[in-house]
Amino acid sequence: MSLRTAKKQVLSRFCKTASLFALLVAAAQASAQVEYVDPTIGNVGILLVPTRPAVYLPNSMVRMYPLRSDALDDRIHSFPLTINSHRISELFSIMPADGAPAAYEQETTTPYFYSTRFRGSGIVTEFTATERCGYFRFTFPSGKADLVLANRIGGTLELRDGNAVAGEERFNDMKAYVYGEFSKPVTAAVSSNNGKQRLAIQASAGTLEFRYGISFISVEQARKNLQHEIPSPGFETTKAAAKGRWNEVLGRIAVEGGTEAQRKVFYTALYRASERMINITEDGQYFSGFDHKIHADQRPFYVDNWLWDTFRALEPLQTILNPEMEADKLQSYVRMYQQSGIMPTFAILTGPYACMNGNHAAPWFADAWFKGVRNFDLPVAYEGIRKRSLNTTLLPWSLGSKTSLDDFYAEHGYMPALRPGEKETIAEVHPFEKRQPVPVTLGNSFDDWSIAQIAHELKKPEDEKLFLKRAANYKNLYRADRSLMWPKDDAGNWIEPLDPKFGGGMGGRDYYDENNAYTYTWDVAHDYAGLIALMGGTQKAEANLDQLFREPLGRSKYEFQAKFPDSTSMVGQFSMGNEPSFAIPYIYDRLGAPWKTQERVRMLLDAFFTDTLQGIPGDEDGGGMSAFVVFSMMGFYPVTPTVPTYDIASPVFTKITIHMRNGKDFVITAAHASKQNKYVQKIVLNGKPLDHVWFRHADLVRGGTLELTMGDTPNTELGSKPEAFPPDSITVRPETYR
Repeated sequence: MSLRTAKKQVLSRFCKTASLFALLVAAAQASAQVEYVDPTIGNVGILLVPTRPAVYLPNSMVRMYPLRSDALDDRIHSFPLTINSHRISELFSIMPADGAPAAYEQETTTPYFYSTRFRGSGIVTEFTATERCGYFRFTFPSGKADLVLANRIGGTLELRDGNAVAGEERFNDMKAYVYGEFSKPVTAAVSSNNGKQRLAIQASAGTLEFRYGISFISVEQARKNLQHEIPSPGFETTKAAAKGRWNEVLGRIAVEGGTEAQRKVFYTALYRASERMINITEDGQYFSGFDHKIHADQRPFYVDNWLWDTFRALEPLQTILNPEMEADKLQSYVRMYQQSGIMPTFAILTGPYACMNGNHAAPWFADAWFKGVRNFDLPVAYEGIRKRSLNTTLLPWSLGSKTSLDDFYAEHGYMPALRPGEKETIAEVHPFEKRQPVPVTLGNSFDDWSIAQIAHELKKPEDEKLFLKRAANYKNLYRADRSLMWPKDDAGNWIEPLDPKFGGGMGGRDYYDENNAYTYTWDVAHDYAGLIALMGGTQKAEANLDQLFREPLGRSKYEFQAKFPDSTSMVGQFSMGNEPSFAIPYIYDRLGAPWKTQERVRMLLDAFFTDTLQGIPGDEDGGGMSAFVVFSMMGFYPVTPTVPTYDIASPVFTKITIHMRNGKDFVITAAHASKQNKYVQKIVLNGKPLDHVWFRHADLVRGGTLELTMGDTPNTELGSKPEAFPPDSITVRPETYR
């Protein structure tokens, strides 16, 4: 053998080994996504509520996290057995030792398992979960095993048969039930206080396990849930099954490349986006808080959704990943309407919740329908959203009947504002939330546009005409001399004096809500073309959008944030910390400057979404903000729910594979993507070059490959021509893009 031949063989073996190593690394990344999840990200909130290191299975009834103010709190107060709604109203509680708050250390947090050790006692507390059951394991290093099981709100608890506990928790005209079993005989001292019961449990030294079922039907059903899901002791087996479930769910999106921190941020966001809605069906029946009855139904019934927060990104994400589940969730909303007479926006466990503003079930139903999700009753859904728009008040934080303000809206096309100092005369107006005329008018304009699209599908031309007219109402509040959305009084006069940067927030929501005029000016997702025309054309609109990210606060940060705690993580007047901002960076795609979308989105991800305790820039409302992260890190985003298209931005990973339920894969490659290489140079979809920066939902569900060539310099020609802009007009027909 010649020296040259030997060198070739060695080189060949090295290349094969390197290729095999690369494949093994990629396979490891694709099969162990749960290891990247860090539930502590965001556990110290930016002004508002922090995230919690919650243990749960996706879309399941039992959700548990340690009760403390945030991750900097050095004491845990107790552990709930579950919660009523995302971060609201914990149900039952358990705590080792005497039940008092205790300092902790050595904490381990994952989606499927939690563990901590209490500093003074050395007691180790562990937890894992199934869909309707929880499993605690307490290890007591010395002496007897002591713990306290109690009601948090009000109810009863009792010890049965020497090692079982049964009870109920009463809340909001509902009851939650628990049935649990300890791993050894226990005794209990019972005490009561203010309608709550407390069981001081004692057992012999060593390890004490407590596995339990939760039900919203009965104690007996809670017992059945336990027997179905954890029929016998086996903590490690239950934990392993929970881990496997999470790897299955998170594994539907496999990413390669990026940094370790970016993978942690991505998969943690996907975990947060997998919490809600929750399936409360138990053995083919469920208790509905919408009519306070038990219903027999083999189809799952889902609750706990805040659509003001989730219709923009979370539900569109789940429409991609879980279309069958999305249909069940939508049909759950149909049943809620049938049971309560109102189509909810905030549909929590206890029934329709009057919160925020808008009729955002409309774009959710429309978005899913035009993306091919059909297994729900569209005519009844339409009846509900139509009734919500025309026969229920538009006033914020209200589910009441129409008022004179709604009649004014129907006639004049905007919600009228009070003049400074003018006293409110409409009794139904919330004393703090006020009228919020700008977000109410803009939000309902978009919702009504979505209703018009469904009306067209259902061949209701008169309704379609009515709702298309209402969809243009946003134009009535555009003030051309200020290039901002501005409130008007009932005589049609602009409200003066008004500081557009400081109107709204915690100091009074007479004109806006959690955001100011600068954010709401761009909240016209169904008709960016119309908004751009109002602004004087593409060039002027681009300058306005540039200025949004540069406009100073006009006062100190502490003054601004004291009034706008929701509008955190500011870039000029752009707030990354609140939902109406999510689509704003993508508007550049409709202005012929998609390279600015790529630049802005990357900057926002790098600046505000980090793998730290403060790595969430605002309120993470049960997956709404996390879904924005999932989409944006993959490099595309659903800018206009109802229109089945996605804008292309700048992936942070070199390869993303979405494994869809139909067995197809959609692969996005972005070779050489990096912090510097954030600009898209060229786009090829299934071998065909694209001159526009968007693609259809149909392209995704059919499977295929989207190839992006990345570089460190903007390609200012790509997507710059008006004919290449994404669909952006009130005249768009969503069905033409499916």
